[in-house]
Amino acid sequence: MLIAKIVLGLLGLGIVVFIHELGHFLAARLVGIDVEAFSIGWGNPILKKKIGSVEYRLGIFPIGGYCKMKGENEFQEAYEKKEQEIPRVKGTYYGTGPVRRIIASFAGPFFNLIFAVLVLAVIWGIGFEVHTLDNRIVLASDINPGERYPAGEAGLMTGDRIVKIGNAAILNYRDIQEAITANPEKDMAITVERNGAALEFTVRPRLDKSTGAGKIGVYYWADPVAGAVVPESPAAIAGIKAGDRILTVNGQDIPYTAALFGILRDQPPVLTVEYERNGGIKTADIVLSYTDSQTADIGIAYQTLRYRTPSYSPLGALVQGARETWKTFAVSLKSLALLFRGIDLTQAVSGPIRITYMVGDVAAEGFGQSIGTGLSSTANFLAFISIALCIMNLLPLPVLDGGMILLFIIEAIKGHPLRPRTIYAFQTVGVVLIFGLMIFAVFGDILFLVRR
Repeated sequence: MLIAKIVLGLLGLGIVVFIHELGHFLAARLVGIDVEAFSIGWGNPILKKKIGSVEYRLGIFPIGGYCKMKGENEFQEAYEKKEQEIPRVKGTYYGTGPVRRIIASFAGPFFNLIFAVLVLAVIWGIGFEVHTLDNRIVLASDINPGERYPAGEAGLMTGDRIVKIGNAAILNYRDIQEAITANPEKDMAITVERNGAALEFTVRPRLDKSTGAGKIGVYYWADPVAGAVVPESPAAIAGIKAGDRILTVNGQDIPYTAALFGILRDQPPVLTVEYERNGGIKTADIVLSYTDSQTADIGIAYQTLRYRTPSYSPLGALVQGARETWKTFAVSLKSLALLFRGIDLTQAVSGPIRITYMVGDVAAEGFGQSIGTGLSSTANFLAFISIALCIMNLLPLPVLDGGMILLFIIEAIKGHPLRPRTIYAFQTVGVVLIFGLMIFAVFGDILFLVRR
């Protein structure tokens, strides 16, 4: 299963990188910059073929890629020769004007954005199935007595049904997550339905420094009925089957599935489960084992709500795709700003290993339900990764596309070429920064996998 996730992840990430580099490639050709090589993957090429003046390559490391434009490293050669200007040769990177170079640099991130719009447009055009839970909540303070959370302090109660957050109607738990996670430390008006009455509260989501998301301290309310049981899991071995309703665990009543979280927190080696099947009461002992991260997977998937989105017309789907892309783009920018507010960067910053794993994990889980669900969930996640890649590359940092665009804007304003030593110093700083960030991200990825 792990191998399958890795393969799916590499394929997915390869698509996003291909789109990015394709943008650079097409734009470079359009503005008159010759391309020497176009590669998917890094390292020595395991396959290569020259067509015209371009050598197409498949690198040995299937993460990343590049579009090698003619003369893009001439600044380094000019610096080493102590020249005051980079030679201006037709067809080379620095042989074109700064505006053309800006277009070539911007095209990669821009193609990622267009890719996200088109992918999401296709998904909304076809329609897709959403798996979620009810908008009824359980307070985390009821599961973890003695701990305080924003929802409980504001007056919400277990059993409340959240029907509105701000001006947005809430239909399910997914809507709650989307509204809360994107707004840490921001006062939010939340309307709940309680005993037939509508009550309004003001809740300020707490910033979760491990993820950068907002949290108010609520779990979903789900009836403790097994929707499915994973084969050979602890629950399956104990005889639990789909449709069974859990009544008590270790003598404690289980009115909702979240009640199990408090029991598992103490890491009991065995769960004595009383459950109902076909009107009869049965008992079973579930033997558990815990991972290094002190979690245990019982092997029960609980019943979820399923609904299918409507199929949009081609124009409507394109508009919806653009709307969803913009929403994700805005949330990503907001999340980027949170990196400077003390969150745990080892968990919040993902490197290539973790991204590959997550793409594969989303794909594998989706295809495990159905082909349609697998395609839609994978496409949605790839669109998100594509948007993130767009934003990351537009940051005005050396080496990144945004850094090069910044240099060329300065050159255009000054009206004369930048000196080779200026570009060399700028790029050297960038290499150090990016290399350090990569080491940090990969270290965080390793910790992530160990915790898994």
